[in-house]
Amino acid sequence: MPNDPLPPNSPPPATPRGEPASQRSLRAVAIGIVVNACLAAIKAIAGVLGNSAALLADAIESTSDIFTSLIVWAGLRMAERPADENHPYGHGKYEPLAAIVVSIVLFGAAIVITLEAVRQIITPHHSPAPFTLVVLVVVIVAKELLFRAVLKAGKDAESLAITSDAWHHRSDAITSAAAFVGILIALIGGEGYERSDDIAAIVAAAIIAFNAIHLARPAVAELLDTAPAKDFEERTLAAAMAEPGVIDAHKCRVRKIGFDFFVDLHVHVDASMNVRESHALAHRVKDRIRSGDTRIRDVLIHVEPAETAPIPPA
Repeated sequence: MPNDPLPPNSPPPATPRGEPASQRSLRAVAIGIVVNACLAAIKAIAGVLGNSAALLADAIESTSDIFTSLIVWAGLRMAERPADENHPYGHGKYEPLAAIVVSIVLFGAAIVITLEAVRQIITPHHSPAPFTLVVLVVVIVAKELLFRAVLKAGKDAESLAITSDAWHHRSDAITSAAAFVGILIALIGGEGYERSDDIAAIVAAAIIAFNAIHLARPAVAELLDTAPAKDFEERTLAAAMAEPGVIDAHKCRVRKIGFDFFVDLHVHVDASMNVRESHALAHRVKDRIRSGDTRIRDVLIHVEPAETAPIPPA
């Protein structure tokens, strides 16, 4: 019997035509790695020369971005591996698993930044150099542009790993913005305001930790096969009902594995249909559902008689 899930009747949130979304996602991650490596080096040098704890914390964040992007890249490559004897549904779970690892690293980065900032607060030091503000403006713009590009790739592919990587870039932009504010206050306030730079780093760390927890939730949900949005099921049922010969459709179960969706569906047909006819109808229903969304890998259809024929007397 057919096997493939997702909604067909309504505009498909399907993958755009042309280059596969997974390939665009991998390219977006690769670009992010290169950009982060450059920014991490710039921020580290500027932080040391400019005496800025917030900028050094920002450099730590960018460095963690490199490693998390590598994790995402590896997770996506693993998720693309075809199904085999031991993994009949493929290796798509590597994708949300990578997203969870990214969240953990993000949370760890927030802890490291906080500890370093606290150390700087209790250690007397000079105010940051004014040129660090220029560096931060460049970083904020670069990271925000990178965030938007990677987020678009993540949404196109409906990839939690790519989306989490995008928000990691946004977290870096937030860290840089907080550092900018802290350094600006320290420079304007003068003596006695040196610690505002460190306090800004702690605020940024709190935001990063919040994002880490927020990003982990959907990844855990996908690993636990949580059902997608209700309208997904509704579109799938509507597509099945639109096929001539289907009297009713129910018990629609959908789960997402990596970039693909798998659907289980029960349909009611005329009880007088023979096995060959009902089998052919099931395949037509499957084809109709899949044609509406290229993300649906398989639809498993269970055919039931619309009415139970009376049991003849013995």
